[in-house]
Amino acid sequence: MSENEELTANPEVPDENGDLYEHYRFTVDKGQALLRIDKYLTAHIQNISRNKLQLAAKADCILVNNKPVKSNYRVKPLDIISIVLTFPPRDVEIYPENIPLAIVYEDEDLVVVNKNAGMVVHPAYANFTGTLVNALLYHFQNSGLPYNEETKPYLAHRIDKDTSGLLLIAKNELAQSRLAKQFFNHTVERRYIALVWGNFDDDEGTITGNLGRSPKDRRMMTVFPEGDYGKHAITHYKVLERFGYVTLIECRLETGRTHQIRAHMRYIGHPLFNDETYGGNEILKGTTFSKYKQFIANCFKLLPRQALHARSLGFIHPSTGKFILFESELPPDMQAVIEKWRNYSNNKAILKD
Repeated sequence: MSENEELTANPEVPDENGDLYEHYRFTVDKGQALLRIDKYLTAHIQNISRNKLQLAAKADCILVNNKPVKSNYRVKPLDIISIVLTFPPRDVEIYPENIPLAIVYEDEDLVVVNKNAGMVVHPAYANFTGTLVNALLYHFQNSGLPYNEETKPYLAHRIDKDTSGLLLIAKNELAQSRLAKQFFNHTVERRYIALVWGNFDDDEGTITGNLGRSPKDRRMMTVFPEGDYGKHAITHYKVLERFGYVTLIECRLETGRTHQIRAHMRYIGHPLFNDETYGGNEILKGTTFSKYKQFIANCFKLLPRQALHARSLGFIHPSTGKFILFESELPPDMQAVIEKWRNYSNNKAILKD
């Protein structure tokens, strides 16, 4: 992360969070006179309001020389300023929809949802209805919990449409700001369960490689190991169970980038089982026997998506300051396919011609 010597805004936006928040970093000029930091930032960040800055300061999202400051702090020459700002909700009008949700936890500041595979997280082009945000807005208005015009779904992060599991949503902008800071600092604990092609030599390992959009297909993320393009990404994995041609693993994210697990696993030769985008929807390991091919086809039919589930989510509560951890069971589709592979690995002979 480079210093901004000319004091022009230089946002750095983590891929996974897209337009959820942005980061600015400034080094104050040697000749700068003492000036309130809110006035300084208003002059150096385009279209920023004083209320937005005060909210960021209240959430400890404005740092000077790595220490949180209030909005009345006076900047000094050579101060290093870092600020994380959340974006406002999209301008697209969101309509509440009565869509069933699996609410794991809820209070006045946040809600944790166990998202089903196939549900889009937020309205966007071609998906203006039927999303998690539409369902949450209806839930907030009809749950009986305290509700006002400021109570809205403020996304803290995302998971892919066809990934199941835990998702954290703030219910007000202050909570979102405090959660955004944790995601930006990579202090949120996230563990995923994945079924991937192939066997592993070691029981655990770490994948490091910058992730960026593929120049050949913008839907995909590609690893750039030299670090000259893309964003820094680290995934830790641990083998949970070996089935021969596929392996059940746990992944712990140190960073959060778009398709991080999916792209990293493909990069090391272990695409997620039935991940169409990254080539996991073909038979990559196994035999040529017709019964084996039928077995794989049956597995794909049971699990018509990538085998990835966000199992655990731990973070500091934005109001209480206490660490809380949530876990979710594997959904039925993944459980069914894992059990089929477990039976297969214990009795391979039954699949031979």
